[in-house]
Amino acid sequence: MDAVQIIFLITAVATLGAALMVVTTRNMVSAALWLVMTLFGVAVFYVLLGAGFLAVAQVIIYIGAIAILVIFAVMLTRRLTSENAPFINSNWWVAILIAALLFGGLSWMFSSWDGFSTQAPPLAMENPLVDLGAALVDPQGFVLPFELASVLLLAALIGSIMIAWEGAAGQRGQKN
Repeated sequence: MDAVQIIFLITAVATLGAALMVVTTRNMVSAALWLVMTLFGVAVFYVLLGAGFLAVAQVIIYIGAIAILVIFAVMLTRRLTSENAPFINSNWWVAILIAALLFGGLSWMFSSWDGFSTQAPPLAMENPLVDLGAALVDPQGFVLPFELASVLLLAALIGSIMIAWEGAAGQRGQKN
């Protein structure tokens, strides 16, 4: 094992552990902070794959913007949640059944797939950053998902502003 493989394994375990903490932590602020660690692990994977630009974009966009937006939204709406909510949902067995079926199906699919034994052909890119930019804005590329993501971010921003504005209006009414 070389150093890159060791870093990959450590990052994989840390990222999977953080992702598990995201879905099992009861405190929403803690879950959002675990999400930041998970997204940082994905950025490390990009670095290990040699995609430095995607790693920087991952840190700036997902950790710097979306995760902080989630933390602000949780902190603004904390008063709307009940402290007496049950810890376990009454339909937990449905989630376990669906997860087991999904795990079994994916295991069966990957066990019969020969993609792990074949080697990928080398990529013939002259300038990977230009190719990535062209893929993001080319009509035959990823322009639609790129624009949908920007609309989603805009909707999240408008929603958080509206929640904060209604909360501030309620507090102004209580002071009078």
